[in-house]
Amino acid sequence: MLPTVLRSTEEMLKLVPDSLREASYALGIPKWKTVVDVVIPTAFSGIATGVILGLARVMGETAPLLILVAYARNLYLSPTSSNMGTLPTMINSGRNVAETLPGYERVWGAALTLIILVMGLNLLARGIARASRLKDR
Repeated sequence: MLPTVLRSTEEMLKLVPDSLREASYALGIPKWKTVVDVVIPTAFSGIATGVILGLARVMGETAPLLILVAYARNLYLSPTSSNMGTLPTMINSGRNVAETLPGYERVWGAALTLIILVMGLNLLARGIARASRLKDR
């Protein structure tokens, strides 16, 4: 998702009006200070929204994980000890579990957790965008 986030950041930086940059230059402020003090704060809400939406998209991506990454069914408490499963791969591996088996509830719990995480990140991104719109008025 890095290319997507970088592209959205680039577009947000391009949307900052040139009049703000020119006004800063007219006051004698150096270019680097203009970028740090004028351009980035103006585009911050769009950058933050792009980063959060990219993160939400990564959390929901399933196909690359199913094809490229090994999945471990066990829960390891040490992150360096062995493979740790992700929510999408856990859902995929348990989708054929019968309703009477113990893993059935875990699959539904993983699906609900993934939906809540992605929805929460999307709501956070919308809140940041809305707060910046209200601040501009």
